[in-house]
Amino acid sequence: MRNKIPLVFVLGLVIINLLCNSCKKDSDSNIPHLLTTGTWLLATIQVSNYVGDTQIGSAINLNVGCDSTQTFTFNTNNTCTFVNFSCLAQKTTGNWSLTANRLFINSDMTCKDTTGNVNKEVKSRQPFTNAQIATLGVYSLVLQTGDVQPNYSPTSKRRIMRYGFIKQKRVSQ
Repeated sequence: MRNKIPLVFVLGLVIINLLCNSCKKDSDSNIPHLLTTGTWLLATIQVSNYVGDTQIGSAINLNVGCDSTQTFTFNTNNTCTFVNFSCLAQKTTGNWSLTANRLFINSDMTCKDTTGNVNKEVKSRQPFTNAQIATLGVYSLVLQTGDVQPNYSPTSKRRIMRYGFIKQKRVSQ
């Protein structure tokens, strides 16, 4: 009988543990909170060209000579604002959402842009239509856009733009 008491106790702990761990988990994520708790200051833009998964040449840094402060703000009502995109004086707004797997941001924001134009011709584009979240932390955010699909042929040419942001705390009004 003495040997059965510890065994019953251990089995009871195992059953309690199984019941606690088998409860339905909620799908809460801290990603929306990380995105919406401040303004993101653009620090760098890099463009990399690939054939398959092999990078061709070095990454090209864009926006190096820009003196304008460029900020990206995500709001809790799923609207977003980008100020001075492509170093052009503009304030662009749109809507944003996360994909179900929380790996991509979709935004319908349309910005004026000169990136990639030799003549610096201004065109409208949606830069964050399907932006992959490469890194997201309390103080940093890296979004990749372009040919970021997970499956590609080994001979396909791909161009990926990496936007690096640092967090700026919201100023109370």
